[in-house]
Amino acid sequence: MRLLHTSDWHLGQTLHGYDRSYEHQQFLDWLLDTLVAEQVDALLIAGDIFDTANPSSSAQKQLYRFLQQARRRAPALDIVVIAGNHDSPGRLEAPGPLLEDHGTTVIGHVLRAPDGAIDLERMVVPLHDGAGQVAAWCLAIPFLRPGDVPRAPLADGNTEPAAAPLDPYLDGIALLYRQAYALADARRAPGQPIVAMGHCHMVDGQASLDSERRIVIGGTEALPAAVFDAGIAYTALGHLHLAQRVGGKEHRRYSGSPLPLSFAEVNYRHQVLRIDLHKDASDSAAAVTALDVPRAVELLRIPAAPQPLDAVLLALAELELDHQLPAHRQPFLEVRVLLEAPEPGLRARIESVLQGKPVRLAKIEPTRKHVPDQNPADAALSLEQLAQLQPDDIFRRLYQQRFGSEAPDDQIAAFAELMLPGGEPQ
Repeated sequence: MRLLHTSDWHLGQTLHGYDRSYEHQQFLDWLLDTLVAEQVDALLIAGDIFDTANPSSSAQKQLYRFLQQARRRAPALDIVVIAGNHDSPGRLEAPGPLLEDHGTTVIGHVLRAPDGAIDLERMVVPLHDGAGQVAAWCLAIPFLRPGDVPRAPLADGNTEPAAAPLDPYLDGIALLYRQAYALADARRAPGQPIVAMGHCHMVDGQASLDSERRIVIGGTEALPAAVFDAGIAYTALGHLHLAQRVGGKEHRRYSGSPLPLSFAEVNYRHQVLRIDLHKDASDSAAAVTALDVPRAVELLRIPAAPQPLDAVLLALAELELDHQLPAHRQPFLEVRVLLEAPEPGLRARIESVLQGKPVRLAKIEPTRKHVPDQNPADAALSLEQLAQLQPDDIFRRLYQQRFGSEAPDDQIAAFAELMLPGGEPQ
């Protein structure tokens, strides 16, 4: 059967105050056409459907109109949606009973029975082929908070776990996936593969710090790939906006966001992923193919690296743009300036040069020129920059300070492993 994996739509997002509903609608229209053209059996949406927990009514209408049109154009299509860290689980699940009648399963949060047992049944979702027969099973696990995960089982006669887990949160996530996998494995018929969904930050995952909200729970930032059973044919992940493999594995992927959500993502290859599962094997994906998403509105960073103001103004003056573009299709612009001293009239000078040009000035990014004998790693950080720092950022800065060069990739990977509770490089 054929699946399509997408995530991190962030419907309702604005870019430095500019509305982006046109771009989102262009993506959704393209996605509808792609579902039909590619004859997709199931669409997996791995979280962060909305940009905020309280999305606007127009953003919600975009989602529900898409689901309605998808059902109309592809009546046999299964759609599975999980909540991300940006989503409100309750809000996302509220129309669930209506959506289920139209082939859409929404899993916003983990439900428990009165005795505290987790309801695994609702998170193990059958996927159907074009003939309406169950052809695969999906572990639909939403973004997990500490209260969502199970605790390690107790030894007989004891009131404490037999062995304290290295990290209760990581241990609970791994246990939940194992339990869900065991249930799906017991239900599947021969030849029916199991796929998994998750919204999390995996070890070595490359993040976009300008637009991704950090996931830090109990000191845990990244999850090891070992939380996923080796028998899972494909793992559809959400949260990181750069499309990437996890641990170099073809069958364990982030699809990435369908459009750039910050200027840091200008050069990302935005895509959805098509997965063709073997009909005669239950433990592997036949092929994973990236389908590039057309970019409806361009994002420009001028210059590519910060330059002195005079050079920047010259580059902006020479900027050639299509004057036929309507306002909602005009490019967004980030201007990057290298300053030796404060420049009170900076915005006015930039706006003056851009006057009459069909472009939307979204951001001016000033960079202070460092004194020659000052190490860049010693430069003072703003409160906003400090809030974005993660352990690997500190490692990179200290390495730069100590050795005067960028940290090698293998050392960054080793540091990421060490940050796991009880971890050490293999």
